[in-house]
Amino acid sequence: MVFSTLFIAVLVLAPSAGGVLADATPPSITPVYSPSLPATGWYRGNVTLNWVVVDPDSVILSMTGCAAQTFSADTPGTKVTCAASSDGGDSSSSVTIKVDKTPPTVTAAPGRVADANDWYNRAVTIGFSGADVTSGLAGCSPAVQYAGPDNPTAIVSGSCSDIAGNSTPASFGFKFDATAPNLFALTTRLGNRSAEVAWRKSSDTRLVQVLRAPGKGGAGESVVYQGSATVFRDRGLIVGRKYEYRVAGLDDAGNRAERKADVVATGPLLSPTPGERVTGAPYLVWTRVKKASYYNVQLVRGQKVLSAWPTRPGFRLRRTWSYNGRRYKLRPGVYRWYVWPGFGKISDSRYGRLLGSSTFVVAG
Repeated sequence: MVFSTLFIAVLVLAPSAGGVLADATPPSITPVYSPSLPATGWYRGNVTLNWVVVDPDSVILSMTGCAAQTFSADTPGTKVTCAASSDGGDSSSSVTIKVDKTPPTVTAAPGRVADANDWYNRAVTIGFSGADVTSGLAGCSPAVQYAGPDNPTAIVSGSCSDIAGNSTPASFGFKFDATAPNLFALTTRLGNRSAEVAWRKSSDTRLVQVLRAPGKGGAGESVVYQGSATVFRDRGLIVGRKYEYRVAGLDDAGNRAERKADVVATGPLLSPTPGERVTGAPYLVWTRVKKASYYNVQLVRGQKVLSAWPTRPGFRLRRTWSYNGRRYKLRPGVYRWYVWPGFGKISDSRYGRLLGSSTFVVAG
């Protein structure tokens, strides 16, 4: 605090009746601020206080605390009193000087934690709070809800002000992504007690999960694959059982995209799947047997109605055909089919073990 010695005293003598001077009025004391007093009552910079001491009727006899003072430090209220006396009596005046140069402290914070890996994937509210130890907090910016657009460097800004008028800005930076990755071209291919599930994914897909129902060990559903590949082969399936595969893609923000496919597990006889309903003549497909030069396919509907020897692991049925001199037609009903691998010449009739059997249903 710096003190100066500037003050103003005014003396005016007035004659009384009979030529005797008299003073019945004490001095007038007026504070003078430089700069002028703000409407808030708080200074945000240095302030100098002077006093104007006036007595129009007599000499100022004494003054106390009336020297000019400069206030440069924060103060929640410093009381200053100027007292003066004259022949007219004593008087005093007091003022309180309040200085707050220091802006408030401000905190910008989200209303909840990030959803995944420091990313937000749904609307988040950013609030602003502050404190001020000298003049007190006047208020802060209202909370802001951010719901997009996607931005790895999103920023929400606000501020807080104190009663003196000081203001402090604040901002909160975060990563926001509400858009799920893309999974597409989901395909399945059956094998001998296995299923191959394949997919394509967008570049922002960080992780892929494959879930299967029924799951492993009697569970209703299990995660059977987790990683970054685009294909998964599931083995050890039970022939004839229906399985549902859910393929889920997740990005860094935890957004999830999902596709699903249903399959019926097959053994070595791949298509039609066990018990599958068909409306036309199906194409029978089975697994290839190493070194087999041909296969024997037999079809039964109550009795054997067809036997054929294709050289490839597949055979197209027809709606009508002849077998053992008799004409047959693909009628509605349940059909069972068998396949044996053959080696060497067909005339050698050298067959391996039964590859497998399965059924299909021709719909009416």
